[in-house]
Amino acid sequence: METRMAKPRIAVIISSTRQARFADKPAAWLMDKVKDHPELDFELVDLRDFDLPFFDEVASNAWVPSKDERAVRWQKKVAEFDGYLFVVAEYNHSITGALKNALDQDYVGWNRKPMGALAYGSMGGARALEHLRLIAVELQMVPLRNAVHIGGSEFFKVWTGGQNAPMSEIEGVLQGSLKSTLEELVWWTKATKAAREA
Repeated sequence: METRMAKPRIAVIISSTRQARFADKPAAWLMDKVKDHPELDFELVDLRDFDLPFFDEVASNAWVPSKDERAVRWQKKVAEFDGYLFVVAEYNHSITGALKNALDQDYVGWNRKPMGALAYGSMGGARALEHLRLIAVELQMVPLRNAVHIGGSEFFKVWTGGQNAPMSEIEGVLQGSLKSTLEELVWWTKATKAAREA
């Protein structure tokens, strides 16, 4: 009997933890779009569910095992995946402090895996995503060229502080970039997974 290979696993990481965040809305839309993906399995990972302290280890876990059990729990979660899609909020032209701290809490788990994003904000979260890509390079991830950006009038249409329209109202604008991002994510996930396992 033929055994089916398990599909590579992708974490969709919600990177804002504040109570009034907008992230849940685009994250739910994204998870609905990828739920039946033929080549990848997606899991929603919410930073709120990981009570991470500010990084306070003697060194990165690339050099010394982390002592704080919360950091270790997070590292085990990061290691479960073959790639990452970050739901990126832009705070003052960069990523959230919560996301930067979560990235700093691990090094080993992120290595040699692709990362993409759904970014949002008045400028589509573009400036935050550029910062995230630079951090990803240092963590030895493979930042994707493509991304989904919710910005400008589309952002203000669906944002909970704006018109709060359903995501379906701007879906047509996002479909092309989502398709390109997922195609690129599949390619790099397969390539990096094969290389890591070789």
